Amino acid sequence: MRTYGDDCPIAVQAAGQGALALIRTGGRGTLELMAGIFSRPRALLECPGNTVVHGWIMDKQEKIDEVLISVYRAPRSYTGEEGADISCHGGTAAARAILEALRKAGFQDSLPGEFTFRAFMNGKMDLTRCESVMELVSAKTGEALGRAVRRLAGALEREIKEIRNKLLEVLSAVELYLDYPEDELDSAETAGAAEPGDFPRREAAEEVLGQLRSLAASYRREHLYQEGALAVIAGKPNAGKSSLFNALLHEDRSIVTEIPGTTRDWIEASISLDGIPLRLADTAGLREPKEDDPAEARGIEKSKELIGGADLVLYVIDGSAGIDSEDKAFIASCRKNQSPGEGLLLLLWNKADVAEPPKSIRKEYPDLTVLSAAGGTGLEELCHRMKSLLMDTPALEKEHYVSAGLGARRQKELTEKAIRVLEEALHPARREEPLDLIAPLLREAVDALGEITGEVSTGDILEIMFSRFCLGK
Repeated sequence: MRTYGDDCPIAVQAAGQGALALIRTGGRGTLELMAGIFSRPRALLECPGNTVVHGWIMDKQEKIDEVLISVYRAPRSYTGEEGADISCHGGTAAARAILEALRKAGFQDSLPGEFTFRAFMNGKMDLTRCESVMELVSAKTGEALGRAVRRLAGALEREIKEIRNKLLEVLSAVELYLDYPEDELDSAETAGAAEPGDFPRREAAEEVLGQLRSLAASYRREHLYQEGALAVIAGKPNAGKSSLFNALLHEDRSIVTEIPGTTRDWIEASISLDGIPLRLADTAGLREPKEDDPAEARGIEKSKELIGGADLVLYVIDGSAGIDSEDKAFIASCRKNQSPGEGLLLLLWNKADVAEPPKSIRKEYPDLTVLSAAGGTGLEELCHRMKSLLMDTPALEKEHYVSAGLGARRQKELTEKAIRVLEEALHPARREEPLDLIAPLLREAVDALGEITGEVSTGDILEIMFSRFCLGK
């Protein structure tokens, strides 16, 4: 069984269910092996890097498919190795036949993420850029794509290295202080160590801690743009839930009638909320189901399940009927069980074109959003409030010094590890401790940041990480 870490020639179908398919190859001796199954071997072998050659893939004397081969010469390639991308006709038969010919020529099947793994090992990109490759592939909105591209371009790598270098300067000052007597060092080298037991450049370490906390907080925002959120529209029958669902989608997906209980089951659709991928669910009206209507009972049960797992609950109140005891009981129950950052409740007074909320209701529920789903008024404010709740603004919208944010859980966990260790080193109780107990803590924080970019890494960790990639990347 093959493992990551060699430079043997590899091949995989990277794309192709349409007019064209793409087969990616790379590794030691790629072009020589491919020349053996190509109709124009000399043209391929003499082809400069970053150019394209036309011809046929052959099985001995039989033509398999007419192709274009994009040639890449080391080190100016994605992986830093010699490589070639074969553009062939789409579908399954042509690509399968070409892959079989490549296997016969000596190519091995690529492992998941192996091309990007080789790019990392050959110094073409750090681990944050590698992880952004899969972010880019799975991006659901243009905003998510743009954020992944910034990380792919190295914005996060630069941020991490800048912070790590600051912390290395602190560590160097501490180690210098340990190695030489205080009277042999000048004032610049001992800066920040005015108090007994304190360490040099303490203020710089505290500044780094603040930057790391801001960086760690960015993960929630970036995760939201990557994975999105579930918003469930709930409320009593005939409150206007389906009308709101259709209005947010800008199309008629849910059936709307004046008969209460029209929606028996839930329906879901995806929208982009200013760049945030949002799964929007329209649910059955909340009420006591009729004894002879098991379909309605199941629909209401499913509605409650969805509400329990929602990131955002849009509770629609029928403005023409006003708020009753059932509405108030639901609102009170949601707010009692609500945890910070999940299951957030947004109250909506619908049908404002028929009846505005009384002053007493506005006073009791000051966070009420007033709208008319059928008339289209108030929807812009609703979308703004939905994003604000999901983003937990203003905290998460403040970029501080961060240009890209953390795009992977692994990055977040290592950042939090660096924060914990640095907090321990900076704890007031340690002011009286010798520096040789603080220096290892600073080193541990430096190494945690090095793991984010891959400057500090192990083979096991890398194999686990890249095995989660898709084939062809």
